[in-house]
Amino acid sequence: MKTHKRLGILTSGGDCPGLNAVIRAVVSHAIMTYDWEVLGIPYATKGLLERKAIPLSRHGLDLRGIDPLLNMGGTILGSINKGDTLDRIDEIIASYQYLELDALIGIGGDGSLAILNKLQIAGNWQFIAIPKTIDNDVALTDRVVGFDTAVNTIVDSLNRLTFTAASHDRIMIVEVMGRSAGHLALHSGIAGGADVILIPEIPYSIQGICEHLKELRDNWGRRFAILIVAEGVKIADDSSMYRSSQIPNCGIGQYIADEIRNCSHNELDIRVSVLGHIQRGGIPTALDRLVASAFGKAAVDLIAAGESGKMVAWRNGQVEAVSLDAVLAESPLYVAANSYLVDTARALGIYVGNTEET
Repeated sequence: MKTHKRLGILTSGGDCPGLNAVIRAVVSHAIMTYDWEVLGIPYATKGLLERKAIPLSRHGLDLRGIDPLLNMGGTILGSINKGDTLDRIDEIIASYQYLELDALIGIGGDGSLAILNKLQIAGNWQFIAIPKTIDNDVALTDRVVGFDTAVNTIVDSLNRLTFTAASHDRIMIVEVMGRSAGHLALHSGIAGGADVILIPEIPYSIQGICEHLKELRDNWGRRFAILIVAEGVKIADDSSMYRSSQIPNCGIGQYIADEIRNCSHNELDIRVSVLGHIQRGGIPTALDRLVASAFGKAAVDLIAAGESGKMVAWRNGQVEAVSLDAVLAESPLYVAANSYLVDTARALGIYVGNTEET
């Protein structure tokens, strides 16, 4: 039985590929299956505060008969990852009521979802969360929107840098995102053939890196190397240049390069590439489109079933609903030092920190 609802949808936090595919799925399923009205809230809670809403229709998203949302990066609704949201809860609740929303779907990472969860509890909203983040650090789900595309983007960069590194006998250090969790560096480093992977969760030493590079050269004849470093990596315990635990102003990638030069007895040609926001952009992969579509459809069905305070999650090859409180209690999800992928990297001869320190 169809019952009319006015459904809101917003994207919050850092952008990533696949967000528009989620919006597409939500709009299509909500309108065609349930005959609901769907409103897009621009710029997340900022849009709520300003009482702005954009009517979304399935055919209104077409471009001369072409559906661009499936393969378009970013988010057509815009997003923010800053502000004083929790200081203005009453205003946001009043704006939600002003827009006459019956339910809200929020797409975000663990930080954004924590804020939205507090708002939905305070406002007694019907709310369903959809996880997205290139950091892959949302708990209780095997997949999130955006991670697969970011990994593929980094792997493509590693493929390109490997050829020039081999041509000039260079050490290439690639700095990627990941302030507290190293999933992005670990996955892309293994898939991209890195020789060294440094992540925030596992201690390492400059001496260990240099010994590994020496072994590659002396035992295997390798005159180049690829190092991938998460931006949140800590200062090495045996750092010769910095005694503080703070990341130097030069950036962690350049810091590693300077330390290797200082540690090694050989003249080394080292170059640093900081991928930055390149990792957030681009066309979503087939897997991210699939996950986004499944999440969007499932979120609408949960709203129709009267569920609230839940997050859609990819578990054991299918979409399930999990408690948002439980998700937030276990997020952010860090890389375990003894995880299967860490063991895999080491089995492949990749230096991933000092085993005696983990």
